[in-house]
Amino acid sequence: MFKKAIESFNAVCNEILEANETMQNKACNGIVLCNKTLTNLKEIVDKNDFNTVPEEIDFFKNIKPVPMSLLIYFTEVRSCELRMPKAGNTYKVEFLQKELRKINKFFYRNADFVHYMEQGYSYLDHQFFTRNHRDNFPFTPMTDYYQFPEFSTSQDMLWAKVKAMYRFIHYIRQALKRLKVDDSDIFEEKKHKVLVWTGPKTALTELIYALFSNGTINHGAADINTITTSFEDFFNIKLDNIYKTYTEIKARKSSKTKFLEELTLNLQQKMYREDQE
Repeated sequence: MFKKAIESFNAVCNEILEANETMQNKACNGIVLCNKTLTNLKEIVDKNDFNTVPEEIDFFKNIKPVPMSLLIYFTEVRSCELRMPKAGNTYKVEFLQKELRKINKFFYRNADFVHYMEQGYSYLDHQFFTRNHRDNFPFTPMTDYYQFPEFSTSQDMLWAKVKAMYRFIHYIRQALKRLKVDDSDIFEEKKHKVLVWTGPKTALTELIYALFSNGTINHGAADINTITTSFEDFFNIKLDNIYKTYTEIKARKSSKTKFLEELTLNLQQKMYREDQE
């Protein structure tokens, strides 16, 4: 019922993210799209509602947060772009560092809920992702966020914001890179040796789309563009027009997941050899 709306949303959203526009323009266009999609989803729910509680939980846990998280992300990006100091890299870096501290505080305040979602638990889903607990609905002020009590649960907005903040972290990292700020000055990360992807680019594209489709990065909040950029940075490679490559992969007459199948086969053979030793 909701599949077509989400597929259409993802396609248009990717076009917005890939467009040769300023971040502010992308954010404005994205906000319009997200609001339109949420309105469409709300109309479907108002008209049909849900036949079972599991359907309701799935909607508020996995479907609505898709456009909702993007709406929060685009709203944060627009706000950040508008408030960014206009001159002086030092002031800009200080501003972005302050935004990172806000994000860290958000995750700290909601550590229990984030842990619950990260671990894939479901024992509180009936409380978190159904509308049976409207008496506990959090009427918290969220400027420019789309919020209707009859179309919200106690935690679907929070879950969407968690997903949005992972995207927002990536946006800030890219902004800091453009200001020539070394990641080591901002993020406490372990340094890794230089790794170079030596396989075909199509193989890496298969891997990226597999991870994206499985939702195993940033709890499913990372989009194709974010994952691709991270892999390009990590493996020191440039993937040109990954969407076109993916289309070519889908058009293969032979196996469409050749590289992934080779990975599985090689790992199984390695395990088999080790077991025989």
